[in-house]
Amino acid sequence: MEQFEQIQAQISSQIERVMKVESVTVGTHEDHVLAFYRGMLRKDSVEAYDQLAAALKPYNITPLFRMEQDHHLIMLTEGVIDPKPSNPWVNLIMFVLTLFSVLFAGAMYSYDGPVPADTMGTLLTLLKHLDTGLPFALSMLGILLAHEFGHYLAARYHKTAVTLPYFIPMPISILGTLGAFIQLKEPPRNRRILHDIGVAGPLAGLVVALPILFIGLALSPVEVIQQPTVTGTGFMVEGNSIFYLAAKYIVHGELLPAPQSYGGVSPALYWLRYLFTGYPAPFGSMDVMMHPLAWAGWAGLLVTALNLLPVGQLDGGHALYVLLGRKARRAVPFVLGALFLLGFTWQGWWLWAALVYFFGQRHAEPLDQITPLDDRRRVIAIVVLVLFVLLFTPIPLQQYFAG
Repeated sequence: MEQFEQIQAQISSQIERVMKVESVTVGTHEDHVLAFYRGMLRKDSVEAYDQLAAALKPYNITPLFRMEQDHHLIMLTEGVIDPKPSNPWVNLIMFVLTLFSVLFAGAMYSYDGPVPADTMGTLLTLLKHLDTGLPFALSMLGILLAHEFGHYLAARYHKTAVTLPYFIPMPISILGTLGAFIQLKEPPRNRRILHDIGVAGPLAGLVVALPILFIGLALSPVEVIQQPTVTGTGFMVEGNSIFYLAAKYIVHGELLPAPQSYGGVSPALYWLRYLFTGYPAPFGSMDVMMHPLAWAGWAGLLVTALNLLPVGQLDGGHALYVLLGRKARRAVPFVLGALFLLGFTWQGWWLWAALVYFFGQRHAEPLDQITPLDDRRRVIAIVVLVLFVLLFTPIPLQQYFAG
């Protein structure tokens, strides 16, 4: 603070170049702010912020732009973010592990040869035939790479420091991975940049996922779902979203799984009930027997929808924040409540509710919160939130057993 008092005149002259200052308040140690300058900006907020941030960097000061009623507020905070380089070997090792994990998952779908009865023998057989998992693995990783590099390239375009993608392997699982993520090393400068980084991932991922999905569905035969009869056996059915139902209709000409009858209820009510409860069980119904490419495309839709949950630092949370600002936090109780209720039909939502409760209540707040979202970006953010509704799968997976 004492050092700031010695250079305050120089700092104030820099601020006067971008703002018509009406009042100045010295900060305290408790609020971690050196000073508050209130007034009205003299120029465009994007240009003003970039100019002031560059001018104050040699003083080891970072400006924050905020709105205070109908006035502009510049808060000066001590310190400048200096992103450190990350270790790309970590990203590479995690990617290679995920590649093998996803190959194994793909082999579980694709391998059609003899399999020993014991578990170890089955694992060794699948390991020997990992090449059969290539269609699924390449498709799945292609979707994830597109998604994460959408974020990465958008961040680099806006000169925002960011890590390379971290892929998360999940061996011996249906997808072979928990997905991937990147980490911003510094806050975005304004809402427009936060918007671009946030929406680039899901949109880029969908550009790759959609052709994979439609090709996969075209390769998937439509057959009757048989009820398992041997004790201890069963099967898993992928969940449906509004978009996935529509995709199957476009490719195969009917809503699948096509029921034998609607049981006396209207088709709209039947499908609404089936989407959210999985009832009635689809035994005897016609449905796609999914090709590995269809699995990868479906998984791409699921991953995109999960990332578009409108909370916290998920992509959907970014979209809601750039539209509503801090009011976006009001969505958290509604999302938590919805996930809790959905947990009664698919228990995995309770884990997601816990993650949202503990980690999803903070948003990535830009340094400059004065710069508004332009109309084009506002429309894109709304479209992304509509995509969440269309892609959301209330029951991602449903297991059925004999007995």
